[in-house]
Amino acid sequence: MEVTVNSLSDVSREVEITATAADLVPHFEKAYLEQRKKIDIRGFRKGKAPLDLIKKLYGDLIEHEALNDIASELYRQAIKEKDLKPVGDPTLVDMDYKPGEQFRFKIKYDVRPVIQLKNYKGIEVEKPIHTVTDQEVANELLRLRRTNATFEEVEKVTNEEHVVTADLQEIDDHGMPAAGKKNEGVRFYLADEQLEQPFKDALRAAERGGIYPVEFEHQHGEHSHKVTTQVTVKKIESVVLPALDDAFVMKVTKDQFKTVDAFRANIKAELISYWKSQSEHQVVNAVTAEILKRHEFQVPESMVHNVLDGLREELQNEQPNRKLPDDFDVEKFNERNREYATYQAKWALLREELLKAENITVSDDDLAALAEEEAERIKIPKDRLISYYKSSEQIKERLIGDKLLKVLVDSARIKEVPEKI
Repeated sequence: MEVTVNSLSDVSREVEITATAADLVPHFEKAYLEQRKKIDIRGFRKGKAPLDLIKKLYGDLIEHEALNDIASELYRQAIKEKDLKPVGDPTLVDMDYKPGEQFRFKIKYDVRPVIQLKNYKGIEVEKPIHTVTDQEVANELLRLRRTNATFEEVEKVTNEEHVVTADLQEIDDHGMPAAGKKNEGVRFYLADEQLEQPFKDALRAAERGGIYPVEFEHQHGEHSHKVTTQVTVKKIESVVLPALDDAFVMKVTKDQFKTVDAFRANIKAELISYWKSQSEHQVVNAVTAEILKRHEFQVPESMVHNVLDGLREELQNEQPNRKLPDDFDVEKFNERNREYATYQAKWALLREELLKAENITVSDDDLAALAEEEAERIKIPKDRLISYYKSSEQIKERLIGDKLLKVLVDSARIKEVPEKI
């Protein structure tokens, strides 16, 4: 067997393999034996026909059908002999078989890029600092009160604390109702910040039975057009917010907090913790982005595809019956997510080099510390957690990744700045 490896790019190779007729004999013999088990020839029990007869009747067909399997087997042999180190799935790009002479084929495969680490420590980044205000705490308390509100039917809207139930009918360019463009029983909470302003403006003084036109721009990709909708009010409900008192606090917290002041202090502490976490996350993103920026290298296409496949599988698992819609466009999905997938694949490659450079590993002490930290939270005995963590590659990978990010962030020069609003 003759093996020639050609370099197509920094991360792509093509191996050309030529096998002689003698090389193919044992592979074909194996294929004859496997097919004999399935062939039924009159006068012989199934699977017991003479091998010579099988070759005479079906030899050419069996040989051609076996070529893909033979190519895969010879490729695996070439990987060992030539120490090829492919990544991702290979692609058969050419095949030429001359019976009795030779079998030549080409396989394209990806390899990891050669990455020369540059300065990845001491990176200067900004850390945005968010100062939690009393108004944010008040907004959170208001959100909880709205979640626990009751409703009273009224005749007219007098403020934003109202829910309007209406039928919507789109009107065409001739001022007539557009066929198939009617939605009934749509609820509008006028205090909802996500509610489009044209609807808020039209319904701020709405009355039950009233009809109100609403005009707004409807966006279709890069194209937009004006839409006129007729809103017919069917019902108006006043939102009755519960009083913000100790009884309300005990109800929504299930007696975890007894007073408004204690609950307000806890909300503020949680908001501070949330924004602190967000700030730290932004620092990590800024550090990794800068390190990636300093290391330019080509990413194997197969790795990008693997990330895209993973994203699509995640999306599929979120769908009813874990099935994507029949009209799901894979090409458009890949195109939209390609930049992100390339970024993730590039970081995965660079991360491996950084782990080697820093000699980062996970010890039993690390696993024990994690078990100690999480045992109380998830209510599982520490010893059981340690046993599980020792067998879990996913947990070890997470710990290794956390250690690396800590090294990178701890070495960074971080400047705290007020959050940009």
